[in-house]
Amino acid sequence: MTVYGNRHRSGLTPDIRNPQPKQDVMPRRMIAVVVGILFLVQMVTAMIGTSLIQAFVDGDTARAPMTIGLLFMMGSGLAVVGIGLLMYPVLKVVNQRLAIWYPILRIVEFIVSTAFGVYLLAQLQVVPNHLLWTYVPTGLGGLLLTYLLYVSRLVPRPIAVLGLLGYALVSLGVPLGLVGVLDTNKGAGLALLAPGGLFEVVCMPIWLIAKGFNPPTSEQQLIAPTLATTS
Repeated sequence: MTVYGNRHRSGLTPDIRNPQPKQDVMPRRMIAVVVGILFLVQMVTAMIGTSLIQAFVDGDTARAPMTIGLLFMMGSGLAVVGIGLLMYPVLKVVNQRLAIWYPILRIVEFIVSTAFGVYLLAQLQVVPNHLLWTYVPTGLGGLLLTYLLYVSRLVPRPIAVLGLLGYALVSLGVPLGLVGVLDTNKGAGLALLAPGGLFEVVCMPIWLIAKGFNPPTSEQQLIAPTLATTS
């Protein structure tokens, strides 16, 4: 009791009358719903955009569908950036130093995808293995996200484990695809991406929209103000 009282007087412990002195800009429940919706948006728009661009690659010379496909890919990229920015205030409570890399990697993913789109418009041909190169920041960012979800229990651990497995397989698929061992667009290569797709399209968005994030532990609540004052 004496130690706690001394810490309280020195200002190292939050005032018990105001345990959360700084309110979030957006409530956690709303963040969860928006992130869940964005996961669905980014996947659906990416699927539509990829199919339209692939039709152009396969011989459909009409430029309009290809351009529409690029716009869908741009929308998917913006949704990806939105996920990263919205998740940062939630993840930084778990580990601020690691959490900052999640939005950075999602922004890198958007930049890489946009650069490939600009090249396609200018040269009317795709960059070889463009999807595989995009999967690099996707896999790294996904592993970071699901690791923090796992250790914090912000979502049920089976969902986090599915995400860890999915993004690990995506990361594994990049070098295997680059050396020509498998094709991630069909067969075993496509199956390699299935766990990550299940995480992004079904498990993660449905849980976030229906249930939201699990409440942070008491340890996380106390760590957050300390990290904020030392950063």
